[in-house]
Amino acid sequence: MLEIAILAGGLSSRMGRTKSRLRLGSRTLAGHVRHNAAELKLPVRVIRKDLVPKCGPLGGVYSALKTTRAEAVLFLPCDTPFLSGALLRRFVAEFEGARALFGITQGKPGFPIILPRSLLPIVEQQIEAGAFALHDLARVTEAHLVPVPPDELFNINTPADLAEARTRYSSTQKRHKKSRIPRQERLVKRR
Repeated sequence: MLEIAILAGGLSSRMGRTKSRLRLGSRTLAGHVRHNAAELKLPVRVIRKDLVPKCGPLGGVYSALKTTRAEAVLFLPCDTPFLSGALLRRFVAEFEGARALFGITQGKPGFPIILPRSLLPIVEQQIEAGAFALHDLARVTEAHLVPVPPDELFNINTPADLAEARTRYSSTQKRHKKSRIPRQERLVKRR
């Protein structure tokens, strides 16, 4: 069994406020991630408090693995509202069951991530060693790497990122609205 953990326990220091609760359109950032993840029809949890604080996403990874009953966890950050359900379905289809699976974008391993619960001792060792980087975890687990398009993995860390995400989201919404207008109506409007 696989479950989804949305990581929302970070400090949001560059943003200056809790990122998961920032709004993008009618949803929060975490709400967008939850909505897209719901397409997988798997249990979803939001990890808001890390059991081991101040070690970046690895604290949330540890928290979810330590408290899950699932055999493996799909990890998604709360600040990536453009990760599509289609991409997540393709990603999950690559998971073989025993080996870690990491997305790779621009040559760097990171989210999305699927880790079997059996890898919890390795995550604990990484935390104890102060090796908090996700690419280090990918290396020590000998993860399978799956390409993820950079535009879907766009994450929001700063107010400037949020402004860019709102612009991107707004233009996406306009395209969707235009494509929903029946062809006959579009022809009438052109005249």
